[in-house]
Amino acid sequence: MKKQEMNRDWIATARTLSQALPYLQRYTGAIVVIKLGGHAMGSDEAMEEFARDVVLMQMVGIHPIVVHGGGPMINAMLDKLDIKSEFVNGKRVTDAATVEVVEMVLSGRVNKRIVQAINRQGGKAVGLSGKDANLMVCDQTNPDLGFVGTPTDVNPELLRDLFANNTIPVVAPLGAGRDGETFNINGDTAAGAIAASLDADRLLLLTDVAGVKNASGDVMTELRAQQIREMTESGVIAGGMIPKTETALNAIENGVRAVVILDGRAPNACLLELFTEHGAGSLIRGDT
Repeated sequence: MKKQEMNRDWIATARTLSQALPYLQRYTGAIVVIKLGGHAMGSDEAMEEFARDVVLMQMVGIHPIVVHGGGPMINAMLDKLDIKSEFVNGKRVTDAATVEVVEMVLSGRVNKRIVQAINRQGGKAVGLSGKDANLMVCDQTNPDLGFVGTPTDVNPELLRDLFANNTIPVVAPLGAGRDGETFNINGDTAAGAIAASLDADRLLLLTDVAGVKNASGDVMTELRAQQIREMTESGVIAGGMIPKTETALNAIENGVRAVVILDGRAPNACLLELFTEHGAGSLIRGDT
């Protein structure tokens, strides 16, 4: 590369950093909950990039929390152990054998992989599940689905203690039942419940799509809650986007300032959303 070209690159980098200053100041001390799923969990390179971004967020004063899924890893382990699954209305029944595998995979393999990635990038991460310190106490969502839970009591004191010690919590979406059961929780639901319990500034839902699309197929960069309701009623929002937008609405109604649905496959997606004017994905706010 010629010296002139290198100088142009350095100037562009310096300009980008300078333009990010107001956003760095705006998020100092903010709590940001990140639901990690999709492509970033399957690729080692994407995982390392995500981990760097999380460490950078903490270094500039943000309190990040990572909540993760792990459906493909669970499916692979169930197949390996030859545990057959039953389905009710397209949803897996989580019986006693299955929930043991779910806990093993989520709290073990997946959780610790994320923790190690963050620690390799110079952060200090701790892995836990919703069972630790009764972080998420659940009721059974639907008896027909077995050990699937909905968080009813969220106790974030442990997370605040970790913030105070400059530690990044990485949370597996499992919860404790009132009678000692272990419940599997939808990852988006778990992230939304944790974000609401902390009155988080942002909930970032990383997925494998660019955001919420309108009837023409264009990604909408900003929406109000009422628009989400109308688009769902009209069928514009459908399929797998429905649970994500429902999580967004519930989180906003319970104290989260805003939710962003964004493409976790995009390089530095979280940094682009937080520290640039144009952001990334679809930002969802309340109606007022």
